[in-house]
Amino acid sequence: MDSALYNRDILRLASSLVAGERLENPDGVAESRSPVCGSRIHAEIAMAGDGTIAAVALRANACALGQASAAIVRAHAAGSDLQSIAEIRDAVEQALKQSAEMPTKWPELALLARARDYPSRHAAILLPYDALLAAAAQMKLAS
Repeated sequence: MDSALYNRDILRLASSLVAGERLENPDGVAESRSPVCGSRIHAEIAMAGDGTIAAVALRANACALGQASAAIVRAHAAGSDLQSIAEIRDAVEQALKQSAEMPTKWPELALLARARDYPSRHAAILLPYDALLAAAAQMKLAS
């Protein structure tokens, strides 16, 4: 295990996800899988009447970086709109490609910056965003 990549802060975030977490009546449900590493994130989303996210449940079968990323998304997604989630996802992707700084809107994202030098981990980091946005897309299809 690379201690620069899998440090105490990343492991603490990764372990903060609630195992088996579910929403009682989700508006949308999806699972995303990374073809690069095989990580999977199951997302459930509930929306508020104003178009913001009311609640999120994420279950991760992923490396510690994917789990830590999911914990960050779970901690901050409620109250955000879907456009903001998509924009943060794209900003994280650009930061991982070393063409931008990590977004500062969610301070814990700075912990993921060390993964820039590990392209095989980028998909796992982005997976929670993709799963959440896919759950929202499923919600719209069901309407």
